[in-house]
Amino acid sequence: MLDANLKSQLQGYLQNVREPVELVASLDEGAKSRELLALLEDIASVSDGKVTVSTGGDDARRPAFEIRRKGSDVAVTFAGLPLGHEFTSLVLALLQVGGHPPRVEPEVIEQIRSLDGDFRFETYFSLSCQNCPDVVQALNLMSVVNPRIRHVSIDGALFQDEVEARQVMAVPTTLLNGEPFAQGRMTVEQILAQLDTGAAARAAEKIRAKDAFDVLVIGGGPAGAAAAIYAARKGIRTGLAAERFGGQVLDTMSIENFISVPHTEGPKLASGLEQHVKDYDVDVMNLQRAARLVPAGVPGGLIEVELENGASLKSRTVILATGARWRQMGVPGEDEYRNKGVAYCPHCDGPLFKGKRVAVIGGGNSGVEAAIDLAGIVAHVTLIEYDSQLRADAVLQRKLASLPNVRIVTSALTTEVHGDGARVTGLTYKDRNGDAVHRVDLEGVFVQIGLVPNTEWLKGSVTLSRHGEIETDHRGATSVPGVFAGGDATTTPYKQIVIAMGEGSKAALSAFDYLIRLPAAEPVAETADAA
Repeated sequence: MLDANLKSQLQGYLQNVREPVELVASLDEGAKSRELLALLEDIASVSDGKVTVSTGGDDARRPAFEIRRKGSDVAVTFAGLPLGHEFTSLVLALLQVGGHPPRVEPEVIEQIRSLDGDFRFETYFSLSCQNCPDVVQALNLMSVVNPRIRHVSIDGALFQDEVEARQVMAVPTTLLNGEPFAQGRMTVEQILAQLDTGAAARAAEKIRAKDAFDVLVIGGGPAGAAAAIYAARKGIRTGLAAERFGGQVLDTMSIENFISVPHTEGPKLASGLEQHVKDYDVDVMNLQRAARLVPAGVPGGLIEVELENGASLKSRTVILATGARWRQMGVPGEDEYRNKGVAYCPHCDGPLFKGKRVAVIGGGNSGVEAAIDLAGIVAHVTLIEYDSQLRADAVLQRKLASLPNVRIVTSALTTEVHGDGARVTGLTYKDRNGDAVHRVDLEGVFVQIGLVPNTEWLKGSVTLSRHGEIETDHRGATSVPGVFAGGDATTTPYKQIVIAMGEGSKAALSAFDYLIRLPAAEPVAETADAA
């Protein structure tokens, strides 16, 4: 089942298993059960006897298997074959059930142990979903730390009848005790914030007690991470507050134009960014959403950033790097059927529409790439573009045109998403050339029409463009003294990761230059730095 290279890597990882582990398989006569048994036997064969396999499982889902620490109630369950993006989840589950300590802060471990109640989680994933492993791994870890937490990870593509019955139309989808709990990427801290009602108040209290920063970065994407690193390298007090570290990069499947790195994936890059920031003396405050910017009352005074949890942070300079989010169509039915057929991540949710008819809205690179990917999974794709022609690169357009199950509609304005109350059943678009209205019957709509800057909270405090972008000069300075900005939230053209990193770095250097020209109460020390 596993090739020699994977077996060799796995053998190295399993050296860290401290407690004996049993893989208890629940199988039927199908091909997938045979594949699962082969996978489990491969794992056991490279474990030096630390992992054993039995086939006496009684799980109603088949194929499925439980990873259990022998002689204890520590266990996690997978229904299906956790390969693709979930192979890492499998390896981590083996290690953690086997007694290898998770890489989580001690206070987070204690918070998990202190949860009062019985929690039975079920997470539906797809093997092509880059967002799913975070949720699967977080809940697996929690179930290892606290035996009153149980978690089953389910391959939605393999259990289609169950997905249909529970109306799961987006992954990751998580249920708690049989009821909807969450959809989309979540970290351990985000899950705990929902389960532990006092967590937000405790976090706000800790933030209130913080001293003022020299540089405060708002945003944890490529621009924010670069800004924090460059500021911290100057030896000045640096803080970073982010709603989710990694930002839009977390939702990016494939990155092939990051210079010197021929190919990587968004979550991997985001993890690298976070680790790099943590290598420096940066006070990282994750899961914090900014609500209001209050400029300094006097030149050189402290700038205040109010947070949604009621706390606030103060700093001598602020760098805004809040990034952007997927743009919505803004038509009737879109919000009503979000995650019920309306989706924004074809890589994540595409496998749930196997054999169905879908539409892709948008003819740029993202839209055409989505249509190409989906064409290999679904029965038919209708691509709808507002302009008179597609805007994607020529090589992508040629590939799209070669696919037999794709229809391209240009000069078309989507006007409504239709549904039966539970799920999408179609959409309506208007022909912009003749005003004729057409309906397309389908089960899914994937929206790929660009980005919107996350700047609503800044209205009235800094100057924004008519598109809501933060206006900056060539140094990254905004209209407010001491406030700088970089990345996709600004007027800088070309929303690219490498450009965002450069703009974030520039903003940090400009903030430092601003600081050293202030009559500072405290000296600001500069360290040697490479150009």
